[in-house]
Order: sequence, then C-alpha cells, then structure tokens
Amino acid sequence: MAAAALFAACGQQESPQQPVDPAQVVMNNILSRKSVRSYTADTIPAQVMENLLRAAMAAPSGRNIQPWSFVVLTDKSRYDTIFEGNFNLNMFKQAAAVVVVCADTTVVRPPRENPDAPAVQQPNGIWRDDMGAVTENLLLAVEAHGLGACWTACYPYPDRMEPVKQALGLPATVVPYSVVPIGCPAGDEQPKDKWDPSRIHHNMW
Repeated sequence: MAAAALFAACGQQESPQQPVDPAQVVMNNILSRKSVRSYTADTIPAQVMENLLRAAMAAPSGRNIQPWSFVVLTDKSRYDTIFEGNFNLNMFKQAAAVVVVCADTTVVRPPRENPDAPAVQQPNGIWRDDMGAVTENLLLAVEAHGLGACWTACYPYPDRMEPVKQALGLPATVVPYSVVPIGCPAGDEQPKDKWDPSRIHHNMW
C-alpha cells in the first residue's frame, strides 16, 4: 500500500510535498512518536508489517549477536490465553496486530577469551540493551507509517512472561521482552515534550 493510501486509511493527511531535508524528516519522526492506546478496526497490510519488522531488525546489536525474534499476532481469539492476567488485554484486542518482541538470552559462538575454540552455547549478557533498541526502532517505524503503537513491558514480570511463553511455545532460552500493539489511532494522542536542558552536562557532571 502506498504511503498516501495508508495515511488515508488511518484518517490522516500526508504533509504537502516540500523540499526534503533528511535530518529534519528524522527529527520530526522521533519527536512525533507517542504512545497510542486506542485503535480503529482498520487492518495493517502485509507489506507495511514487513517494513516495520525490517526497521526493527536494523537496530544496533552488541557483538552483532542479533538476539531478536518476533511473533506477530492477529488471531484475537487466543489473546485471553496468551495475555492471561495482563491489564493491557483490552488494548491488545483493539489493535490490528500485536507484536511480541522476543530475545534469545544465549548465543552460540566461540568463547570471547578464546576465539579459535569450538562454538559453545553461552549466556548473552547484553541482550537487554539490544531489545530496547529493537523496540524503539519498531515504534519509530510505526510513527513513520502513520500508525500508532504502545510499548508495553513483558520482561521482567513473571506473571506476564509465563502465559506468553507457554501459549506461544517459546524455547527455554527465549523470553518475551516487550508486547507492542499496532493499529490506526482512534484518538488524537500527542507526543510529550521531554526536552530538558538541565539534564545535559558538558565535560563533567
């Protein structure tokens, strides 16, 4: 679906064609991102979902381990089981799709201290950093496509993680890190202005 058609499906208008400043486009997208918690009944085209996941997988990754995987959910009849006890359940049911962002907490490679040794399974101590970057990339791509989303935490809460792990059949070393509902915004949520120069220190605290 063309960008214009997608924006129209979500009841929004594309900006008039003007000379493109790439830096300003990126800044506008970052500063426009907001948490959207209510959605229309519009669906998300498959190509758009692929674009969102491509953006997510472009995130930086420590040692290029890329521990991420994604479960894209659209069968709402299963949500009561997958998200049992999760207070965000009603929001998930409104969304066109729900993306469960998953992380493998291990990596198979030679030990860092002996790169010539055989590859072995070992803990990946930096997976949490990668997954934060992945989730943010996903949210920014959602914003760029005129859609709405909300980052909801799954890890580190056992009561949220266990139903998801069991219902989706995640491997033992894989944890559900975040759950991101995505859809066309039903309301008019606005981004928060978080700019605070007092948080900036130069050369020393």
